[in-house]
Amino acid sequence: MRFPLPRAVRSFRRRVLIAVTAAFAAGAAVVAPGPVASAAGPVPHYLMTAFTNSSESNMYVYDSANATSFTQVRANAYTPPSGLIRDPSVLRHTDGYYYLVYTTNWTGDTIGFARSADYVSWTFLRNVRVGLNGATGSTWAPEWFKDSDGSVHVVFSASTTGTAGQFRPYRITATNADLSAWSSPVALGIPANFIDSFLVKIGGTYHNFLKNETTKYIEHATATSLNGPWTFVGTGNWAGWGSGLEGPALVRLPDGRWRIYFDQYGQRRYFYADSTDLTSFGAKAELAGLSGTARHFTVLREDSGDGTAVATGARSLRSANLPDRYVRHRDNLGFVEPVSSSSALSARRDATFTVVPGLANAGCYSLRSVNFPDRYLRHYDFRVRLDTNSGDAVFARDATFCGRAGLAGGGSTSFESYSHPGRYLRHLNYELRVDWRTSGSAFAGDASFTVAAPLA
Repeated sequence: MRFPLPRAVRSFRRRVLIAVTAAFAAGAAVVAPGPVASAAGPVPHYLMTAFTNSSESNMYVYDSANATSFTQVRANAYTPPSGLIRDPSVLRHTDGYYYLVYTTNWTGDTIGFARSADYVSWTFLRNVRVGLNGATGSTWAPEWFKDSDGSVHVVFSASTTGTAGQFRPYRITATNADLSAWSSPVALGIPANFIDSFLVKIGGTYHNFLKNETTKYIEHATATSLNGPWTFVGTGNWAGWGSGLEGPALVRLPDGRWRIYFDQYGQRRYFYADSTDLTSFGAKAELAGLSGTARHFTVLREDSGDGTAVATGARSLRSANLPDRYVRHRDNLGFVEPVSSSSALSARRDATFTVVPGLANAGCYSLRSVNFPDRYLRHYDFRVRLDTNSGDAVFARDATFCGRAGLAGGGSTSFESYSHPGRYLRHLNYELRVDWRTSGSAFAGDASFTVAAPLA
């Protein structure tokens, strides 16, 4: 049985509660720890490049947080100076740029290359003549493959007698760091008539998923060398997906499963299926939103952050290497500038942001202005701005940053771009940017911040 407390005790407890509440409110601007949002390890996004049923000469770019639901980043993102852009395959290289390789025409002996810093705007680089087919041959479906030793290859399908010929897969290998010089073609050792080779490597085993151009099934071959010999371990309707399929492309999911995408071109439908071991796959599932639109694409997974949690709620970000300066907005642009508790209220409010779950992915974070609560810090052409939330997927990605243990150490935090992994929120000449990470202590200091109590 519980007995009521005496009135004097109840009165005393109320006074203590009021005093504690008032003290907490008064000190909130100085010490408030606030809730902490957590992320379970690196946060992925999936970049996809495709041509479409409506055009063979314009490439579309899509993005996804889960490798299933894709949203359009940009239509007509790239048009080559001549020819087609079929079968575009995308790679993120060690220099931070995205590289594209694609089929230039139905016949001929060239493949095309383009490059982009942001995967939205692309620049034509060159057509590379592979020296195999001659004017009457066909060169199709080039795909990037980066081996475990770091070497970069393009695997393509070629016929010396044109579109009706017997295709075989070949590879060329980059002979310099900027991917501008290539070896002569080398046959993979796959018999005719196979096209659309897509390679992945697990341990010491190469896995080749490719279309049998005679039977129209996607088949599976393995080898211990890139040049073979290859053993076909899945032939005919081995996976139960049926025939009339092409353009296989694989990506690995964070839980270790593999996802394969393929085009049922006769019905203009796109599917995917999952596997834990690349030997057996589940049933195919239609790719909602893209089926009937996208054609022969690849998907590039990129991871941002390392799961470092950032305290949510009102916060100010103090520069790690310029500790008298804080992240702030001014004239709708981001800077690091001297701000303190004695600064004008307007300056302190400009240097205070509400840390909320990321607009594009709740495992990351977005920084909302406290004095303009409809505006967020986001990058645009890699300059950080304070912009009104437009509500579209591109804005959401550009306004989302993932926590990472501070590059400068000392308990600091770094913020990696969700949409462009490898680029970090940093200051340069006191201006806020999202730049590709470089080695050395200077960048580490510029890209590290202390998540501090709010200045306002």
